[in-house]
Amino acid sequence: MKSITITGSKRESVGKKATKALRNAGEVPCVLYGGDEPVHFSAPELAFKGLVYTPDAHTATLELDGTTYMAILQDIQFHPVTDRILHIDFYQIFEGKEVTMTIPVHYEGNSRGVRNGGVLRKTYRTLRVKALPKNLPDYVVADITKLKIGDKLYITGIEQGEWKYLHPDNTVVCQVRTSRNMVEDLDDEDEDEEGATAEGTEATEQAADAAE
Repeated sequence: MKSITITGSKRESVGKKATKALRNAGEVPCVLYGGDEPVHFSAPELAFKGLVYTPDAHTATLELDGTTYMAILQDIQFHPVTDRILHIDFYQIFEGKEVTMTIPVHYEGNSRGVRNGGVLRKTYRTLRVKALPKNLPDYVVADITKLKIGDKLYITGIEQGEWKYLHPDNTVVCQVRTSRNMVEDLDDEDEDEEGATAEGTEATEQAADAAE
């Protein structure tokens, strides 16, 4: 998994007045949990662009006054009107210790069921996984190519690496549902057979017309 480096400064004052002053200066107040004690710090709002505004998951390398911490984003608060970042909570991670993280799902492929008029229902857009930090994926891949109308893709059928999914094996990640525009979903062999039958019928009709 890729890591985004964020350079900030530890802060001693955590009151409302100090926090407001930080935001007015374009800084985001943050807290790092998971260590011996919480670490309060701040960093420029622009420093979080590559970590927050991305479709993939990333870890964070926090460089705070000469000390480096590995972390993952745990919670983020946005302003309800301006969408500016108000506060971020991080959780410290360690190389030899497994961590739980929410990972986005990338749907790939052109489903036969969808081509025939079905509708792809994405039950999950993110999944929770557990792994060592070095084994965490940026995203997981769900290949929908073979799904026909009525088929379901279970979590056991998607990409598996050196991580564990924290969902039951019968979890349905997505499925192709019927719709009003649905046409009969035939196998490739059935489609070839139907085409051959149609050609044979047309040839028979032409021969009958000639005989008349």
